[in-house]
Amino acid sequence: MQPKKNEKVDLTKNSSLYFAIGLSFVLLVTWQTIEWKTYKKTYDYEALNVDNDDDEEIPITEQIKTPPPPPPPPPPAPEIIEIVEDEEEVEETVIESTETDEEEIVEIVEVEEEEVDIDVPFAVIEDVPIFPGCERVKKSERRNCFQEKMNKHIRKNFRYPEIAQEMGIQGRVYVNFIISKDGSITNIRMRGPDKNLEKEAERIISKLPSMIPGKQRGRPVRVPFSIPITFRLQ
Repeated sequence: MQPKKNEKVDLTKNSSLYFAIGLSFVLLVTWQTIEWKTYKKTYDYEALNVDNDDDEEIPITEQIKTPPPPPPPPPPAPEIIEIVEDEEEVEETVIESTETDEEEIVEIVEVEEEEVDIDVPFAVIEDVPIFPGCERVKKSERRNCFQEKMNKHIRKNFRYPEIAQEMGIQGRVYVNFIISKDGSITNIRMRGPDKNLEKEAERIISKLPSMIPGKQRGRPVRVPFSIPITFRLQ
């Protein structure tokens, strides 16, 4: 008896390819099965009761009308002015004029000006104080004469303090004083580098003689004057 199979046909040929294809198909089906999702669909509805709306009673509301405010009271009636006849006689007042006639005597009251002590600087005063010995000098040259006499007086009475000489103190002392209305020397003030020099400058100025006071507009006035005294060691 002859076999039915063909000996030339190889059944194992391409078996691995078919196996891979089948395996891939099975994996695909399995993956689709795992990824498959189902959703539960639910349907619901709400019933509306329309019949009750027709039977609803709407209350009737009334609008309350507020009464208008009362009108303002009428203005009071004007008072009745009675006209009374003036039976009484009124005396007229006569106003006399305060104007004076030309013939009247007018008294002239002289007001004396009070004398006020004012200080007029030596540089601007009209009539400078007159130093003794400058009386006969012309008015235009009295200022220079005063300066010369002042410097001469300082040189004559100058004496260097011994303490200042021993300590080697020297410098300039500024002296301010006032020639009063009677010609005397007052309010002597000093400003210098040492008290001993200041005392010496005060001693020199205090020996100034009495002068003829300076005048402004013909009246004696106080005249401030300042002069520096230099102390210098040789």
